[in-house]
Amino acid sequence: MAKTIAEQLASHFEKFNYDTLTPATRKAVKRLLLDYLGVGVAGSQTGSGKVAREFATSTGGFEQATLIGDGRRVPAMQAALANAISSHSVELDDIDVLALFHFSPPVYSAALATAEQTGKDGRALLAALAAGCEMMERLSKAANNSLRNRAYHTTPTCGIFGATIASGLLLGNTAEQIVSSLGLAGAQSGGLMEMYGPSMQKRFNPGPASRSGVTAAAMAKLGFTGAATIFEGERGWLKSFTDTNDPGQLTLDLDKPYQLDIEFKPYSCARPIHNAIDCALDIRKKHAPDLNRIKSMTMARHSDWALYHQNTRPQTYHEAQVSLPYSVAVAFTDGQALFPQYNNARLKEPMLARLSEMLKITVDDTLPRGVSCKLTVQMEDGTQHVSQVDYPKGSIQNSMSDDELRAKFDSLTIPVIGPSRSAEAAGMVADIEHCKDIGLLMRLLAPAGA
Repeated sequence: MAKTIAEQLASHFEKFNYDTLTPATRKAVKRLLLDYLGVGVAGSQTGSGKVAREFATSTGGFEQATLIGDGRRVPAMQAALANAISSHSVELDDIDVLALFHFSPPVYSAALATAEQTGKDGRALLAALAAGCEMMERLSKAANNSLRNRAYHTTPTCGIFGATIASGLLLGNTAEQIVSSLGLAGAQSGGLMEMYGPSMQKRFNPGPASRSGVTAAAMAKLGFTGAATIFEGERGWLKSFTDTNDPGQLTLDLDKPYQLDIEFKPYSCARPIHNAIDCALDIRKKHAPDLNRIKSMTMARHSDWALYHQNTRPQTYHEAQVSLPYSVAVAFTDGQALFPQYNNARLKEPMLARLSEMLKITVDDTLPRGVSCKLTVQMEDGTQHVSQVDYPKGSIQNSMSDDELRAKFDSLTIPVIGPSRSAEAAGMVADIEHCKDIGLLMRLLAPAGA
């Protein structure tokens, strides 16, 4: 009898260990570990991060894993929930090449909590992280763009499966238990794109996915069985969540090394907006236009993303972080788009409001990529400035260096945990293969005395 998709994936992931990872994969997941921890520390101090941390501690239970930016220990499931929310709370978390999802909030949060709970070492952690990211991306490739266009948020909807695989490897689940855990993950999968607006809704989405991934893996470990046909079944995940899909992507080239492409965010906003910011920064650097004399601005976008991020009058910083017009405006005024630029106090600044409301978005399917942007700025004297960006800063083609990622980490962690702990944590990540206790790393990610 032919194996189901879940059975094939389980056989594949059960074999994962540090020695099976390619050098490129080891480097990719280590770079992302540093980035995730930095973003998580900063995010833990936001309103959504604080609520998530307080919720995690309010329910009681065994002290199994550490809350990032806090130091308190809670059950692994609750740590996964809160840390996933924190790491998604400043819009600086990683992204896949199509700007459809974030790997680290669901996968890394689940893996770190489980590694700490089970006492696994750094090598086991890296293998779990690689497996979880691969699982998540395979499912996204099988389901998108239909999944996204049906208003499902890919990060939690696919991320729960990545979290399940990562957690299961650290628990030592057998192939049979991995199959069951994938079925249980499918029973809990969800997350809607109805998340834009003044609320914290978007920050919440990866939290339940990470927590539920830990749950699915742990329940399967205890003997709870799940549907082996969860992906391709008559009422399975693909038919439920998509109109069109490519199930072959889930098992494509399972016998070959998987190329894990992870991109990083230098700007504190939704990734498809980054191309637009780079356009504005390019024009600002080359031409230094007098902002008072800009007559009009037009941003051409591919139809894949043209209908998103159009809000010209964000009322909270949550809305501003998913507003292309505001992000372009602040890039022109400040020359950067970091978390301080997305501040409630700044949203009504006259120049930001003027530039934001001026920007018109048009559709241009001749642009080469779904995230491509082309900005045209018309000056009062008739001068025209044009910039097109297809690969934003942080992409595979326009990557952030190790030094740039470290600078990002330092900028996010030092204000919270201080320079000494920040440097020590970064050093542990760089040498994570030799770390015998993940808890030592996690406990560094809180203010001294916390």
